[in-house]
This record gives sequence, structure tokens and C-alpha cells, in this order.
Amino acid sequence: MKILIVAPAWLGDMVMTHCLVQVLLARHPGAGIHLLAPAATAALGGRMPGVSAVHTLAVGHGELSLAERYRTGRRLADERFDQAIVLPNSFKSALAALWASIPIRTGWTGESRYGILNDRRTLVPEHLPLMIERFMALGLDAGVLLDKPYPEPRLQADADNAARLREQFGLSPERSIALCPGAEFGPAKRWPAAHFAALARALAADDREVWLLGSASDRAACNEIESLVPKGLRNIAGRTGLLDALDILSLTELVVTNDSGLMHMACALRRPVVAIYGSTSPAFTPPLSHEARIVSLGLECSPCFERHCPLGHLDCLNKLSPELVLDAARELAA
Repeated sequence: MKILIVAPAWLGDMVMTHCLVQVLLARHPGAGIHLLAPAATAALGGRMPGVSAVHTLAVGHGELSLAERYRTGRRLADERFDQAIVLPNSFKSALAALWASIPIRTGWTGESRYGILNDRRTLVPEHLPLMIERFMALGLDAGVLLDKPYPEPRLQADADNAARLREQFGLSPERSIALCPGAEFGPAKRWPAAHFAALARALAADDREVWLLGSASDRAACNEIESLVPKGLRNIAGRTGLLDALDILSLTELVVTNDSGLMHMACALRRPVVAIYGSTSPAFTPPLSHEARIVSLGLECSPCFERHCPLGHLDCLNKLSPELVLDAARELAA
């Protein structure tokens, strides 16, 4: 059996794809599981146990790029896959599987993908409230119930690269806590920089070394945090690639993070995690780890799942005090 998973574009969703990989391998022992993913997240597939190969779709997030999707599909036809499972719900995301002439093309109906998917399922959100449930269900025959407990995503760190990064950035993993202030989805998922700074000062006072991690787009927020914390801080945001960030996360004793891709990466590395939720819901995309604590105010207006606060106040995060997060961090890092 040879199966192609068309993976999502968002980093956190890519991590959660590993739950489906595990379901497929349990159902088809010895199967070849391949991923098709955008360049931004494809490298992560190489760190997933059980993944045989990763193919890159050279298309930017949201781009149609029919010609590139066609070329990718024709290239994949040489692999002779038995099945494709298309996780994104968009019309364009299923085209490569069609053009690869894969005989079974499975996915949720999404944007009326009649004729493109020939194993098309109808999603009843109330029956599958978790995103991982919606992913894993596509790995089973239609109507078959998922077995619990669910598998948790797993990622493998490169110990040699982690040691190199530790020396490069002068990191001391003992008593270290990583803070991840970013979230690509939008501001309504980002706890204020001033709150992260207050947390960092309190952790430094506890004799903890604090690391700031994030992409280049998080650099401004991390610089603001750094300017408010006089000592005990290592600002690495924007100075690493995706896999380097993964290996650095593997070194730390605790991660405090927004609901973001780095949150899911930290959980998949089995790092203790304090997860901060504002506009989104842990009832849909929780931190998939038994060593995680969720901090949320649970206001009536949340979750709204908006990129920007529709009411203009962002109370779900602005009123979530550093003391609440600090208590959760101290509990896990005790």
C-alpha cells in the first residue's frame, strides 16, 4: 500500500497530520506514507516517524498556480500511489492528486470537489469536533468510528544539530524556559508583548534562563520583549530556520506559547507546555500532550476564531494576566 497525504499549509496543522500517519500505519502495516506539503512546512515531514518521503509543492500560501500543481501531479504519477488523502478543504488542494492519476482520492466535500475526489466524505462537525479527528477519520473507511485513546503527534529532534545550536547561541538548557510570542494566524491569537515581558522578568527572578523563539515576522515583538527585560534573556527569534527552532525546543525544560505552530511542535517533542488561548479554542485544536496546561479566560465573546478582535478590545488576551500564566509555568516547571 502506498498513500499520499496532501498536507495542510499551516504549521500546527502539519504537525497534527502525524496523527493520521499513525492511523494509516496501524491499518496498513508497512505502508509507504508520503506527504505533499508547501515548502514552508515540508521539512517538518522528514522529522515524522513513519513518513517514507516528502514531496514539495512549490506554491505559496493561497496561490492557485494551476501550472505548478499540474507539473507536481504529473511528477507524482510516477510514484503510482494507491490512495491520496487530501486534508485541506480547498478545491485547488485536490488537483495534484487528480493529475497524479491516483485511483482513490479521499477528502471532505469542502469546496464542492465533485469529480476531483472520488471518495468524498460529508463532515458533520458535531461528530468530529477536534481537528485531529477530522484528519484521522479520512484514514478509515467512511462511517468507521475512531478508536480511543488517540495517538499524539511525534517529531524527532536532531541531537547533533541541537548541540551545535546550543553552543552557537550560548544556551544553558538547565532551568530554561522558551517563550513563543508569535502566531501566524493573526493578532487575536497573540498575548501582548508586555505580558510576555512581565512573565520573563518573573521567570528570570526565579533563576530561569528565558529563550525567545519565533520566525522573522515575530522579531519585532521579541525585540520589544527583550527591551523590557534587563537580564536572563536569549532572543533567538528570526535567527533560525524551522528545523533549528524544532531542535532548540527539544532542549528546553518548558515552553510558554500562544496557540501556534510552535505550540504543536513543542507538544510533539514531549516538552511541557503552557498554552495561551484567546480567539481560538482548545476544544478544536488543543495542545496534544498530557504535559500541557491551558490558560484561557473563557469570555463570552471567545472563541471567535477571528484574526482581529471584532469588538476592538481583545479582552480575551489583554485581561489574561501574567500572574495566571506564571502560576501554570511554575506548576509544570517545579
